[in-house]
Amino acid sequence: MEKDQILGGLYGLLVGDAVGVPYEFHTADQLPRMADIDMNPPVGFNRAHQGVLAGTWSDDGAQALCLLSSLVECGEMNLPHFADKLWAWYSKGLWAVDGAVFDVGIQTQASLQAYHNGGLPEKSGNIYPDGKGNGSLMRVLPLALWHKGSEEELVADSHKQSLVTHGHLVNQVACALYCLWVREVSKGLEVEVAYHSAVKRLREIYGENSPERIELDQTICPEQEPTSSGSGYVVETIRSVRIAVKENTYEQVIKKAISLGEDTDTNAAIAGGLYGVKVGISGISSRWLTQLREKEKVEELVQSWLG
Repeated sequence: MEKDQILGGLYGLLVGDAVGVPYEFHTADQLPRMADIDMNPPVGFNRAHQGVLAGTWSDDGAQALCLLSSLVECGEMNLPHFADKLWAWYSKGLWAVDGAVFDVGIQTQASLQAYHNGGLPEKSGNIYPDGKGNGSLMRVLPLALWHKGSEEELVADSHKQSLVTHGHLVNQVACALYCLWVREVSKGLEVEVAYHSAVKRLREIYGENSPERIELDQTICPEQEPTSSGSGYVVETIRSVRIAVKENTYEQVIKKAISLGEDTDTNAAIAGGLYGVKVGISGISSRWLTQLREKEKVEELVQSWLG
C-alpha cells in the first residue's frame, strides 16, 4: 500500500471519529441536516460528551492507535502485547486525547477487566459470548494498512485482534471482511466493486460450510441491499459503511455516516478510514484535519513506522 493511502486511511479514521463524537446517541431525526453536520455542531444542538473539545478522537481512534503502535513495535500481531496496550488505554488513557477516556463500550470494559484479572487475551472477549457490537471492527483498520502478508494471513490476524474484546465469530468475520475490502480499495478498485471482490475472496479463504462461511453468508448477508439506523451492531455497522461510502467526497462520506444516527463516531471512523485509503491524505478535508487535536502524537508514530 502506498504511503499516501496509508496516511489517508489513518487520518480518515481519526478525523471521522472526531467529527462524529458530538452527534453520538442521537437518532437520525434528532440530528442537524446533513449539510449542517460539522466538527462543531450548529448552535443549540444538544451535543453528546459535553466538555469534550472539537477535534477529539474517541475510543475508536485511541484503540486503533493502540493496535498500530503494537504492530510497529512488535512487527507482528502479538495478542498479549496488544491487549496490554488496550488495558493501558482504558486504565491510563494511552493514545487518548488529553489522556482522557470518555467513551467505553460495555463489552470492551468488561473484557479488558477480565484480561487484567488474569484472563487469556484470546478468551477475554467471550465475557459476553453473544456480544456482537462493533468494538473490534472500529479499530482494525491499522492492521490492513500495516499488513504485507497474504490475504489468508491478514484474515487470520483480523480474527485474532478481535478476540481480546469481541470474541463472537461474527465480529471476527466482519473484521476480516473489512480488512480485505480495504486491501481491494487500495488496488484502485471502485469501492463497491472492491467490496464484492472482498466478499468473494473471503468465501474462498473460508471454504464451504465452515462456521466462518456460515456467519458471512447467513448473518452478515453481504449481498443484501444495505439499510441502517446507525446502531452499534457489527453487521449493521458494515451496512452503514456501505451506505456512506457511496458518497463522492470524504466530507460527504463522513456526513452521510453521521446522518444515520446512533453510533455516529464509530460509523464515521470506519467509513472514513476506508474512503481515506481510496482518496489518500490529500482527499481528507483540510479544514477538519487542521482541527484534529494531538496530531503530533500520530505523526511521531507514523515517522517511527514509515520514516
